[in-house]
Amino acid sequence: MSATATAAVSQPAVDTVLSVNNIEVIYDHVILVLKGVSLTVPRGGIVAILGANGAGKTTTLKAISNLLKAERGEVTKGSIEFEGERVDTMSPNELVRRGCIQVMEGRHCFAHLTIEENLLTGAFTRRDGNAAIKRDLEKIYTLFPRLRQRRQSVAGYTSGGEQQMCAVGRAMMSNPRMILLDEPSMGLAPQVVEEIFEIVKRLNAEEGVSFLVAEQNTNMALKYATYGYIMETGRIVMDGEAKSLRENEDVKEFYLGVSEGAKKSFREVKSYKRRKRWLA
Repeated sequence: MSATATAAVSQPAVDTVLSVNNIEVIYDHVILVLKGVSLTVPRGGIVAILGANGAGKTTTLKAISNLLKAERGEVTKGSIEFEGERVDTMSPNELVRRGCIQVMEGRHCFAHLTIEENLLTGAFTRRDGNAAIKRDLEKIYTLFPRLRQRRQSVAGYTSGGEQQMCAVGRAMMSNPRMILLDEPSMGLAPQVVEEIFEIVKRLNAEEGVSFLVAEQNTNMALKYATYGYIMETGRIVMDGEAKSLRENEDVKEFYLGVSEGAKKSFREVKSYKRRKRWLA
């Protein structure tokens, strides 16, 4: 097994844009959802949070972006630092101004607005003038040629892939240093999913934006991420370089759907799941 997430937090602060330190999240004052979650995102990196539905991936992102209170959740232990400063007590819009923004699961475009109007809402917190906003809008259209073609189309009538591109483009209009991307592949065709991840890779390389991606599509996420954390039932059970996770037999078996040797029976798989190394 790779190094634990707790050990990863000890990386030099100068190389780290985001540090989540042993946080606990509780909903409605009684429901414990996250238990001792720690992770780091290096500056200019792409890091993936992997796991099945309900593992705690989205809650982790919302804890970072300070959106938990809208759902009666709160961080009750631990701390979250962005650019070396503690941010878990800030408001979501203040965090956006500092350069960290979340793209929500399910795209969440304003369906009654055009694509361009949606993109411009992303610049709401900016104070650097219309010329800078117009320049960045043109940059978004260069990165997303399909959005340029659909700029006057009502977002609710565009495809799922176009809406996801719009959601990412809107986040980019806030001038972020880091984007929290929640389930970008959900409900999209495989070729569109790859196109979205290629855009993430390009934004990371050309614009220097760091990404923390929560994703069920483990195979796709590990193809583009440099580091990954696997979550189960509200805690991180394994982490490591993307290459080492792709080669790990447990990850192959239970997250990539690949196993060596003869196919196991359902009973054998259930037994094997109960004795996964990280649960020992």
